[in-house]
Amino acid sequence: MPARDFYHDAVKTALIKAGWTITNDPLRLKWGVRELFVDLGVTKLIAAQKAEQRIAVEIKGFTNPSVVADLEQALGQYLIYRAILEEIQPNYLLYLAIRQMTYQGIFNEPLGELIRQKYRVNLLIFNNQKQEIVQWLP
Repeated sequence: MPARDFYHDAVKTALIKAGWTITNDPLRLKWGVRELFVDLGVTKLIAAQKAEQRIAVEIKGFTNPSVVADLEQALGQYLIYRAILEEIQPNYLLYLAIRQMTYQGIFNEPLGELIRQKYRVNLLIFNNQKQEIVQWLP
């Protein structure tokens, strides 16, 4: 079982507050001989459409001294998980959960904007103090 990010419970609480249901903690992915784990599998009933929306959420704290190293690791993990999800569970949309402070830092800089747009990184921005979702991008 993978280690949980420091902000795992804050994101989980924020999603529940926003009406989401945690279905997998973690969401297991298997590709070939490799087994990987996205932090959370989550669903929400969209009453107007009578359908269920499914998302997978990878949580990253960006707590290392080098924010660029954190970005490299987060992007690599995000792209691997997204590639596998597109093949085996295409009904899931992958989000990278980051703190508001992280968004206002690296993801608000030209490097972060380039990476987010070029690699189509979906962001779930949360306030870890209030344990609430602040913004969804895109």
